[in-house]
Amino acid sequence: MQAQTEYEKIILEKLKQLPSFCWKEVIDFIEFLKLKIEKNETLFLSEKSLAKDWLLPEEDEAWKDL
Repeated sequence: MQAQTEYEKIILEKLKQLPSFCWKEVIDFIEFLKLKIEKNETLFLSEKSLAKDWLLPEEDEAWKDL
């Protein structure tokens, strides 16, 4: 937890150093990162449910020549 607090302090300090007209861009970047994380989590969650189909002998046969 201490590292997280240190990062929070660093981020806030750097944000304070930016002119306020840049804050919207910072917010946009944070939203981009959140979406990226959500997308990755969704991919990992779906992987398990799709694996049952991927591991069938029929799948191996269908893809063997590629």
